[in-house]
Amino acid sequence: MAIDLDRMSTKELEDLIHQAKKRRTVLSKRKPLAAVRKRLEQLARAEGYSIAELFGARAATPDDGSARSTAQQKAGSRKPSKMAGTKVAPKYRNPDNASETWSGRGKQPRWLQAQTGAGRALGDFLIR
Repeated sequence: MAIDLDRMSTKELEDLIHQAKKRRTVLSKRKPLAAVRKRLEQLARAEGYSIAELFGARAATPDDGSARSTAQQKAGSRKPSKMAGTKVAPKYRNPDNASETWSGRGKQPRWLQAQTGAGRALGDFLIR
């Protein structure tokens, strides 16, 4: 949320300062998140539950106590692709330098961009 202070009137600035002070007061009265989390975990354990059972697997926190953002939680809950890290045989070869190949995945290499930009067809470079 970007606030353009240069365009605000004196009254608007005073209102913003007042709102910020109220928010700071509310936040300062709250207990630290780690302390609340620890207390909830203790209460759940005392009743025979885990945080994951009560709030779902996404609510479970890492053992190091560090808080994770929503984006990190979503990324961490995805399963890796079955194809991740597998090698793919090359489909295209540079006729001028046989050691330069491309599998057809990802960005085209510079040598292939230069050749196709000069008017040659992609099929001319297929490995047969």
